[in-house]
Amino acid sequence: MWAVGWHHIRSGWCLVAAAAALAVPVEALASSATYTVGPTSVISAACAGQNAEVEQAVDRSLGYVYEEWMGCSGIGFARSTDGGATFGVPTSLPGATGSNVNAWDPAVAVAGDGTVYAAFMVAKGAQWYPIVTASFDHGVTFPQVSSLVPPDAKNWGDRPFLAVGPDGTVYVTWDYGPERTSVTFICATNGSCAFLTGDLNVVIQSSSDRGVTWSPMSHVSPGFPASGGDSGPMVIEPSGRVDVLYQGYQITSATTFTMNPAYSYFTASTDHGLTWSAPVRVGAEGGTMSLSEWWIDGDIGIDAGGNLYATWDTQGTNADGSANDSGWLAFSTDGGRRWTGPIQAPADRLNVPHIVEVAGGPAGIAYAAWLTSSTPQGYSLFVRAYSIKSGWLSAPFQVSTEFGDTSVWPGDTIGVSATGGGVILSWGSATPTTGKKSEIFAAAITVS
Repeated sequence: MWAVGWHHIRSGWCLVAAAAALAVPVEALASSATYTVGPTSVISAACAGQNAEVEQAVDRSLGYVYEEWMGCSGIGFARSTDGGATFGVPTSLPGATGSNVNAWDPAVAVAGDGTVYAAFMVAKGAQWYPIVTASFDHGVTFPQVSSLVPPDAKNWGDRPFLAVGPDGTVYVTWDYGPERTSVTFICATNGSCAFLTGDLNVVIQSSSDRGVTWSPMSHVSPGFPASGGDSGPMVIEPSGRVDVLYQGYQITSATTFTMNPAYSYFTASTDHGLTWSAPVRVGAEGGTMSLSEWWIDGDIGIDAGGNLYATWDTQGTNADGSANDSGWLAFSTDGGRRWTGPIQAPADRLNVPHIVEVAGGPAGIAYAAWLTSSTPQGYSLFVRAYSIKSGWLSAPFQVSTEFGDTSVWPGDTIGVSATGGGVILSWGSATPTTGKKSEIFAAAITVS
């Protein structure tokens, strides 16, 4: 979502809708996965001011880990050359220096040839749009800076996601509205901002020359210029197909752009994002995302066997009328045509944020992770392994050893990447050690 200030932010084929399924409660399974946490690095310590909203990418061929976040007087970046055990001194990405407000929402991806792409949103003049930087020396320098300037003179823009296909094509999805004045916000005192109204859409652009030039926008969420879509993370399949999970609100007025709460939708493109399959609603039985939800909600992952995984978070009410918040996982074994019902990931349904993301591991295995303030002491990070065959392989495992101050914004996202032996996680928090300063933490976890 849009970060307005550090103290209080923030196709080719048709799919068949899945049959209705009841929400699946947390299973009472015997634990069969164990987690060993490596050293926890404070990768942003050298950056003055607040640090939050981290994104992550891993180059598995080299064992390099790349982290990008809001901080370092703009957008911070750091890399690890030893699988996440240690990190180098952070730097500020070009094109984003000078302000933590006018540059926001980082995204990072690595290509098969080792090129690192790091993106973020900027506000320049009357326009909001992504900048995509490129590094050709594994994150040491970023000499190439490309601006994806939109056609509308006073547009709204937010939350980019990056991915690279097997042929080297670079993709960026981002939230786009032709007229910024239609977008109004609901801002949390200790979080980011959500959307009350707006001409929201998910769009995609691609580059076939390593980020030098970019295609015009294509519309991912149907109904442009006011589809109600936002936040479109993606994975690229070995075939080159682009898979997107987006958050879809229902626009209720074409003049005031009011909207109803959202569901998650899956769609795919087999022609580099030019056209998209009919969206499939994922996990509707789990409920909806409220208009006041301020974090980035929804993630998609793919495992080594081609199985797809989706995570998201919903807000609802308990039987006694009190509010709740639930984090979910669903999976598809047929390329997204059909999805399971929602499977509860966090054990609790307390009325607090559950920022849930997912990474696919070996065939049939996924790692769900979430940052939440469900613990009385404050924000903490959890991970949990899931098996398509056996269900949850353990209870939620707490990775973070210190709790984050709930009055300090940790960011709207976390970093989650699978490795050969487990998962690498990164997150933001203001802990007792760091005081009221939010920092970016990272740790490699061995799963056995």
